[in-house]
Amino acid sequence: MVEMEDDIKLFQSIGLSEQKAKETLKNKQVSNNLKLTIIEANKYGIITPEVGILLYHLASKIKNQISDQLPFIAKYIVEKKLDTIQRVDAALSFLLNHVKKTIDVSNFEKECGIGIVVLPEEIESEVENVLNAHKAEILEKRYHLNVGPLMQQVRNNLKWADGKEVKNEFDVQMLVLLGPKVDSDFALPPKTVKQTKIKKPEKEKVEQKNVTAVNEKVGAQTISELMKTKVHFHKPGENYKTEGYIVTPSTQKLLQEHLKITGGRVRTRFPPEPNGILHIGHAKAININFGYAAAHDGICYLRYDDTNPEKEEEKFFVGIREMVEWLGYKPAKITHSSDNFQQLYEWAVKLIEKGFAYVCHQSSKEIKGFNPPPSPWRDRPISESLQLFQDMKDGLLEEGEATLRMKVTLEEGKQDPVAYRIKYTPHHRTGDQWCIYPTYDFTHCLCDSIEHITHSLCTKEFQSRRSSYYWLCNALDIYCPVQWEYGRLNVSYTVVSKRKIAKLIEQGFVADWDDPRLFTLTALRRRGFPSEAINNFCAQMGVTGAQAVVDPAVLEACVRDVLNVTAARHMVVLDPLKITISNFPHENHVKLSVPNFPNESEKGQHDIVFNKLVYIEASDFKEKAEKDFRRLTPNQSVGLKHAGVVLTVKEIEKDSSGKIMNIIVKQEPASESNKPKAFIHWVSNPVLASVRLYERLFKHKNPEDSNEVPNGFLSDINPSNKKEIVGYIDASLMNLAKPFDKFQFERIGFFSTDPDTTSEKLVFNRTVTLKEDSGKV
Repeated sequence: MVEMEDDIKLFQSIGLSEQKAKETLKNKQVSNNLKLTIIEANKYGIITPEVGILLYHLASKIKNQISDQLPFIAKYIVEKKLDTIQRVDAALSFLLNHVKKTIDVSNFEKECGIGIVVLPEEIESEVENVLNAHKAEILEKRYHLNVGPLMQQVRNNLKWADGKEVKNEFDVQMLVLLGPKVDSDFALPPKTVKQTKIKKPEKEKVEQKNVTAVNEKVGAQTISELMKTKVHFHKPGENYKTEGYIVTPSTQKLLQEHLKITGGRVRTRFPPEPNGILHIGHAKAININFGYAAAHDGICYLRYDDTNPEKEEEKFFVGIREMVEWLGYKPAKITHSSDNFQQLYEWAVKLIEKGFAYVCHQSSKEIKGFNPPPSPWRDRPISESLQLFQDMKDGLLEEGEATLRMKVTLEEGKQDPVAYRIKYTPHHRTGDQWCIYPTYDFTHCLCDSIEHITHSLCTKEFQSRRSSYYWLCNALDIYCPVQWEYGRLNVSYTVVSKRKIAKLIEQGFVADWDDPRLFTLTALRRRGFPSEAINNFCAQMGVTGAQAVVDPAVLEACVRDVLNVTAARHMVVLDPLKITISNFPHENHVKLSVPNFPNESEKGQHDIVFNKLVYIEASDFKEKAEKDFRRLTPNQSVGLKHAGVVLTVKEIEKDSSGKIMNIIVKQEPASESNKPKAFIHWVSNPVLASVRLYERLFKHKNPEDSNEVPNGFLSDINPSNKKEIVGYIDASLMNLAKPFDKFQFERIGFFSTDPDTTSEKLVFNRTVTLKEDSGKV
């Protein structure tokens, strides 16, 4: 406790509030970095609040692989040589690109802009130039114009200008140009107003940068629209125009051969590992890969990345293919990484022969992390590595005794990734043929090359593999595709990790991979989410470089949009209250024909039964009327939907405990002169069904956040995540409802028929409520 109080005081000494200091202590990594930073900084001078902000930024942003450079950067900050967040970020970037290398101080200071002072006059002049270039548009749109891109242009031209000073100068010059805001400036802009487009300098036209491949503003309604109008990747055969692509003497020849094979068509692939079930994040990857190919008259392969035989099962191969097809995509071809095991092995041998790979005996623990000790076997003779690699293949070495490693450093600083490891596990497709298996780092780019993929589209975490991707293809002198990265899609209030879902199943919190409370694709299908809604949701998320963490309400809104026009309406009562019509005019029940969709008779009808006994929702009756309550009370009539009658209470029957058992009413025809305040749903001669009502599985947005959920995600289970009740359903559903069929239960929500349904018992899952519950967001 005393140590914690000392740390809080230490953090407050650099300008942090007490609350911020306490929050920082919850993050062990950042707090340790910050303590070391403050200790080092105090050696070089006084820490002012401005310096404190930069030190905190340093402590929270520095990566493990360069943490040993923390004192070096802290000194520059205290000496006010790194005096902005922009310069600190530049310093971190420089050091990440020079891990384990002697720092060239001159280059370091040049990259960080140390000593460069941007004068106010320069900012004023540059802002004036940019505003003059767009003056006509500014005068037309006034303060509705998004000046963000204009400010960014100034920052691009004056790299080390202070951001606040640039903004202040923009504010001043905009005020001079337009005068004070008038009423029209406060009104919402018309939806047709488009965001200002900034003309790029001529020198930037030659290269198509990775970052510009993503759409700057999301909002596409369909995947086709997104891919055709907002995503701009390189054209087939123009790989060399993308930033970071390595051009070799063989590049043009290889590209020409590639174009002959592909016919100049876009060719993508979706490469899942067959060791688990696909989840909502995979839906984005499927839509991007298949969607981009479809939008550009190309083809997309489904390639199983089956290089880890320990975890691969037939059910995962089948499940993945089914989900791809459920989302509406048909692979041009189904392939497997294992199809290429022989070719991959031969290329590994070639890599050793060229001196680009070696056999290493360090254990997995020894090479784990960012700064493992260098391998003492890195410079062993080529002939020795060739023989050892042959021994690995022939089963003469034990698991873990040796690996094949590549002589390359990843962007994140990790050196010499493993290319092959020994596993004495039969493979799903190749049996006992192999006892060495390639890793992702080795396999992925080479399979892309073999299949002549034009666009290797992957999530942002693989950006650190891009240099090794290009290096490996070029080291082997084979066709090199282009890797493009996009941000992952994550949804709040859930977990998607295969290991964590397995734990939920083991602990009995969910039934299986397709439990409707999960966000696996099989679970979403079972809950009743239409595939079209999931695709539209992915389109609305766009293809940006930023990682998206989205509230489930956004996906649920897409689901409602689709189901509202596709799910037939039926009447179901979930909390029944018995109503007896004393003056029911018929001896037996009568049949009523009801439209499946109001005001759309062309979409069909179904018959329901109207009888003397009906059931309504208990919430549609109150003994004591409240203000604005528009349904049935002892003094207020209510109409029955589709029946054309109005009910008026005559008597209320209760049991000995005072619970209402039956309400006796009289009916009258509904008319202009006898028009009730509301019409409610009801059922007669109902069939009983099991209805499952689902809520969020977890209580917190991020159940994996140790600060919010210190005892782990299993301790964050929402106890009210599922309730199963008996519903009184319209009997017509008994013959209509088949597994996965979707319906709107009038005034209640959207529901889907669960596969547990039998000929004797109907089971429904609530997909979503009719409207978003504002309390959830």
